[in-house]
Amino acid sequence: MLSSDQANKLRGLLCELGFEFSPKQYTLFFARKNKLSVAVYEKGPKVLAQGKGVEEFVQFELEPKILGEAKLGYEEVHSPEMFAPHFGVDESGKGDFFGPLVIAGVYVDRGIARKLVDAGVQDSKRIGSDARIRALGETIRKAAGGLVETVLIGPPRYNQLYEKFGNLNKLLGWGHARVIENLLGKKPDCPRALSDQFADARVVEQSLLRHGRTIDIQQRTRAESDIAVAAASILAREGFINWLERRGKDLGVHLGRGVSENVKETAKKLVDTSGPQALREVAKVHFRTAYEIAPNHYAVPPSRENWRKNTQYET
Repeated sequence: MLSSDQANKLRGLLCELGFEFSPKQYTLFFARKNKLSVAVYEKGPKVLAQGKGVEEFVQFELEPKILGEAKLGYEEVHSPEMFAPHFGVDESGKGDFFGPLVIAGVYVDRGIARKLVDAGVQDSKRIGSDARIRALGETIRKAAGGLVETVLIGPPRYNQLYEKFGNLNKLLGWGHARVIENLLGKKPDCPRALSDQFADARVVEQSLLRHGRTIDIQQRTRAESDIAVAAASILAREGFINWLERRGKDLGVHLGRGVSENVKETAKKLVDTSGPQALREVAKVHFRTAYEIAPNHYAVPPSRENWRKNTQYET
């Protein structure tokens, strides 16, 4: 049930979030964005949210911004597996020309998960402030009692591994396996690990088996809605932004994120001052950007169709 004030605030929030409004019988308003719909009925007023992403909407928008408090136990009722013991694993930097690939993992049980939810931990992509990322990183390490792991693969090593594995999914599988293996050293009785759907889980499982480790590997789309994966995404992002800042200061340049025109301009300056080989020290040279900046030194990447074929796991 909402007050009239809260209903008005919710309408404003939905406008800000880009929801589209349409008339619906018996409602004060009805709004939809992608596959998520929010209806506020005249009687009450009562709010009903349905569709894909409803849990994230309730947890990160409706409860904190409209209701003013989280309904304790809501997540445990609707997502009990999120509070069961498990590792969450996520990465940062795979789509950025400059910087490392950082893969992080976090162990949670019911107590740790509750602390992380109450602290406002969420998918790092929903957090625009680097300061907030770093503050939450400290909170996560404290709440998890050291049961966290971060593997940072700097550009020189990343480029070597990419040439060895031949595609990003196999490299990601290798990195996820290293994080899980290290976490198992700290928490050997953890029953499962969860990550986003990026490759066949057997890539990770087989890598672990070669090191004598076994654990139930689970992957799913939108895994960042899980609190352990969300926490891992924050630690991975923290490692990534800290590396960019530190290395940029060493070089006296701003190492931007993504593959923007500013990123390309910086890459050109580095090549002009230090030669094409300098990119291998700070960037992922299988990106098309490297070829565009130094076509005589870096090969043109395969077409997207061939890339998709090459990244499928084959037995």
